[in-house]
Amino acid sequence: MAKPRPTRPRTATGKKATPVGRTQAEQQSRDGLLARTEEGHRKAGREPAEAAPRVTSGPRAVRRIEARLVDQDIRDRPMLTEDEKLLQSPHGDLGAFTTSDPWRVMRITSEFVEGFDALSAISKGVTIFGSARTGPDDPQYVAAQETARLLALQGFSILTGAGPGIMEAANKGAKEGGGHSVGCNIELPFEQGANPYVDTLVNFRYFFVRKTMFIKYSNAFIIFPGGFGTLDELFEALTLIQTGKIYQFPVILFGRHYWAGLVRWLTSRLVGEGKVSPGDLDLMLLTDDPAEAAQAVIDAHAAQEAMHAVAQTAP
Repeated sequence: MAKPRPTRPRTATGKKATPVGRTQAEQQSRDGLLARTEEGHRKAGREPAEAAPRVTSGPRAVRRIEARLVDQDIRDRPMLTEDEKLLQSPHGDLGAFTTSDPWRVMRITSEFVEGFDALSAISKGVTIFGSARTGPDDPQYVAAQETARLLALQGFSILTGAGPGIMEAANKGAKEGGGHSVGCNIELPFEQGANPYVDTLVNFRYFFVRKTMFIKYSNAFIIFPGGFGTLDELFEALTLIQTGKIYQFPVILFGRHYWAGLVRWLTSRLVGEGKVSPGDLDLMLLTDDPAEAAQAVIDAHAAQEAMHAVAQTAP
C-alpha cells in the first residue's frame, strides 16, 4: 500500500506554511499596522509626523518632547523594541545575554514604578479599546466619544492606548465631559505618536507592563471594533475574570453586528465542545447604545464599592 504523500501545513487563508512565507506575513503584518495607524491620524486631519510623543510635567499639563531612542547602544538593528529584545531567545554570546537580561529586569521594574506613580490618583477608570483607523465620521467613533463623555460626567477617568481612531474618540469624549483623559502609549517599530486629547501620557516599552496598568486602574473595559490588539485585551480580561483575579469587572462589546460572528463561534465551538462553560459568555455585554454601556459601568462600580465596604467591615 502506497504511503500517503506528506502535505505541508497551511495558513488560515490556505497558503503553504513555510519559513519564508512566515517572514513575509510578519513583515506584511507590521506594514499593515503602520498603515492603519497612519490612516487613523490622517482621517483626524493631521499627518502622522504631527502626532509627536508627549509627556506630562504635572497632573494635567502636557509638553511636547522629541521622539526618544531607547537603549540605542545595545540595539542590533534599527527600531528594535524593548519587547523584542526581551523576548529573543538566547544565542551567540551567552555571557552577554546573561549580563543584559538581569539589567533589563531593572528597566522593567522602573517602568512599573513610573506607571504606578503616574496613574496612582485614578480610583475610577474605564479603558476603551478599538481600531486606530476609525475616522471621526465613523458611527463607532461618534459612539466611543459619547460613551467616554457620559462616563467622564460621572467622574470616571478614561484610559486608552493614546493612538488615533477609537482611542482618540474616547480621549476626546473624556475632555468634553470634563474628565481625566489618559493615554498609555507603547513603543512600536515605528513612531506612532499620541492623539491631541490626552491629559496624562505614559510611554511604555513593554506590552505586559502596559496591560497591567489598564487592568489595575480600570473598573471596566469597553471593546469597540478593532483588530488583534483589541482582541488581546478582550481575552486577557475574560481570563482574569474566569480565574477569579478581578471581580465585578464589566467587559462590554460595543457593536453587536461586528462581534456577532465571534460570539457565534464562541457559542458553537468553545461552549459546544465544553472548552468553556455556557455561563462564561455572560461575562460579556453586547450593546450599540453609549448610555447602556455607561450605565453598566456605573452599576458595576457601585457593586465594587459595596464589596469593598463589606470587606473592610468583616472581622
